Amino acid sequence: MDETQRHVAPDPGSSLSRREFAVAASLAGAAAVATTAKAAMATTSSIVVIKTADGEAEAFFVHPATGTYPAVLIHTDAFGLRPAFQEMATRLAAEGYAVLVPNPFYRSAKQPAIAPGTTMATPGFREKFAEFRKPLTSAAVGSDTGAYVAWLDKQAAVKKSAKFGVQGYCMGGPMTFQSAAAQPARFGGACTFHGGGLVDEKSAESPHMLIPKTGAGTQFLCAVASNDDMTQPTAKDVLKTAFADNKRVAEVKVYEGCMHGWCVTDGAVYNKAGAEDAWGKMLAIYKGKLV
Repeated sequence: MDETQRHVAPDPGSSLSRREFAVAASLAGAAAVATTAKAAMATTSSIVVIKTADGEAEAFFVHPATGTYPAVLIHTDAFGLRPAFQEMATRLAAEGYAVLVPNPFYRSAKQPAIAPGTTMATPGFREKFAEFRKPLTSAAVGSDTGAYVAWLDKQAAVKKSAKFGVQGYCMGGPMTFQSAAAQPARFGGACTFHGGGLVDEKSAESPHMLIPKTGAGTQFLCAVASNDDMTQPTAKDVLKTAFADNKRVAEVKVYEGCMHGWCVTDGAVYNKAGAEDAWGKMLAIYKGKLV
């Protein structure tokens, strides 16, 4: 076992504290061994701790029980690492991928960084989120991505010769671009779902400006929420132009009737039909590019 990895199984000699073990157990839960009817592939999962330049990031790691597979990095939304993303990662692993979901806020708080059941309406959440989000600069996300890629490349379940995938939700959308730009040789597919702030035409650091720094063969999907498009109707065209100008294969699709957050199952606006369509497009990219 890599020295930075901690499994959930209880061990009298383990360095896990009682609190850490309780958090790990709650995250791993029923996903320790899971299957999907479609893929019929058993998976195994663990809570791991990965050393970065700025500390230690807890993460959920899940992969098929046997064999080696391409790796995928998932960037969560504003509510962080939680069961909904654990379930999403397990579903993806059952399709034949080794999937890592880090705690994006590890610099500010250990798991659970955001209390279960928190919503945008929870008193004090917006202030806490702003505090937690502040350290996640483009440089910081790029540095973290390097640590995650290096860690994944050491895992027996990861096919080192294959390209990686990266996907992000809400605030994880810009982080997806930042990851792909930080490790252009490693990522073959990059997908955003209701990504927040992919285009900021007032900033020289707008995420869409990173497109030229991504790998020439990286294929993109930007699944855009209907209400995000109404708020920023020109963003989709800016993205399409940036992808075309840089000769990147990409699909930018506005999902009519799907609100911001529609792809995450524990959200009030989850839309199954729209989420499944976006999931299918993502899988098509991964199956074609993560080789």
